[in-house]
Amino acid sequence: MKTIHIFLIFVGLALIQLLVPFQMISSKELVLKEGIPYKFKTRPVDPTDPFRGKYITLNYELRSAETNDTLWTRNDDIYIKLKKDSLGFAKIDKVSRAEFKGSDTFVKGRVTWGDSYNGKVNFNLGFNRYYMEESIAYNAEVAYIESIRDSLPKNDTYAVVYIREGSAVLADVIINEMSIKDYVDKK
Repeated sequence: MKTIHIFLIFVGLALIQLLVPFQMISSKELVLKEGIPYKFKTRPVDPTDPFRGKYITLNYELRSAETNDTLWTRNDDIYIKLKKDSLGFAKIDKVSRAEFKGSDTFVKGRVTWGDSYNGKVNFNLGFNRYYMEESIAYNAEVAYIESIRDSLPKNDTYAVVYIREGSAVLADVIINEMSIKDYVDKK
């Protein structure tokens, strides 16, 4: 094989390696730019993963829905169509096994278990990790734990998630109407 062919193959592979991350980043940026923001009430915990870094795992209060479908099994894909309540928090409109075509207001989740006796399905949402800068991650964990321990005054904690055509991007975690980054700086 000639040197020019090897060089062209190398350049092609290098371009592919640059285009794939660029496409992933640009699709997330498009969701942030054109998506619809929803607030999801949370109850986070903070693990450390040596391979992925510091993040807060968010457990959402929105994790089950009523359904007439009794055939849900663990790890099935579930599509959740959302609507907003009067305060802008996400509420379930309906759930389905198929995407809601022509709608920007749905997200994909994963079934944890179906309760056919009570007509409910429990699920996890795909945007449950909020990654943070290493230098403030521990302080954010401490601030959040303190905020949920304080019962007076009541602390409101929620995630701001942008949704567009089934894609979701977790933009921020808010504690008492303040970004967790600013909340940590204040503390």
